[in-house]
Amino acid sequence: MQEDLQLFAVIVEQSSMNKASALLNLSQPALSRKIAKLEEELGAPLFRRVGRRLELTRIGELTYDYAVQLRQMHRQYLLTLAEFKQSHRFTLTIGASLTTLQTTLPDFIQALTASHPEIDIKAVTGKTHEIVSLVRDKKIELGLVASVIDDPLLHCVRLFDDHLELVLPRGRVLGDRFSIQDLHGLPMILFSKGTWFRTLTDELLDKFRLHPDVRMEIDSFEAILRLLHTCGAATLLPRSYIRPQMLEDNDLVVAAIPELKGTRRTTSLIHGDPALLEPVVRQWIAEAASGYSSMTRTPLHPRNGQAGS
Repeated sequence: MQEDLQLFAVIVEQSSMNKASALLNLSQPALSRKIAKLEEELGAPLFRRVGRRLELTRIGELTYDYAVQLRQMHRQYLLTLAEFKQSHRFTLTIGASLTTLQTTLPDFIQALTASHPEIDIKAVTGKTHEIVSLVRDKKIELGLVASVIDDPLLHCVRLFDDHLELVLPRGRVLGDRFSIQDLHGLPMILFSKGTWFRTLTDELLDKFRLHPDVRMEIDSFEAILRLLHTCGAATLLPRSYIRPQMLEDNDLVVAAIPELKGTRRTTSLIHGDPALLEPVVRQWIAEAASGYSSMTRTPLHPRNGQAGS
């Protein structure tokens, strides 16, 4: 009814059904049907014809006054809402290491903005020690790092544990059962050096004295995935990055190797004094920590599901 009331008000203000029809970009028959419907709902006529003119009935006058009040109230509501949103908007800067930028940050931001659209989020990248310094120096509010940070000036919220998974093109046969020794001599594309993820990879290879046939070293998980079939190679990826849809889209599979579960690393959220954070941010941190914990340390709001290990 509210929409029909506003159409009715336009007719009154234009003093013409034809002019109102043109202004509303609505055919005159359609407009007439809407007014007839409104009159039926009200149980009284709104207009009476005097020659070629339309005059308001007393019910029409009362209805027009009510429609104008509704319009003014609606405009005031929109203005108040806009002012509230503007006054409550703030920017939150999140720092992420290169690996968490590709694995955890997209889901984190998506979940945060879905529950708190008033937050403008900015992201910066750097190595873990750089992110820690930025948070400690109050240059950014939050940091996502693949490590547990022990710093008296910082709060470290453990989110989930991660480990490496062997990913390879579907159809590549390593045998009926996979073992860690199958990585020896295996054509592989590895992530570039300089991150915890590559450090874990190198430690794993050194521990088991493995020497894969490294074809490329790239700092983009997405690029690695696209090149696996081209190069006939396998790769090691963090479990937190792997999604069933991603595997299906790239025609890839995960090979279960028990020893890879030992390549464990904890992803954490770090921040400074909670009193310096906006209340909604403090609430979100608590929600995020609880959400990850309830999912037995697997990433919150995974895109298209979570791969098994």
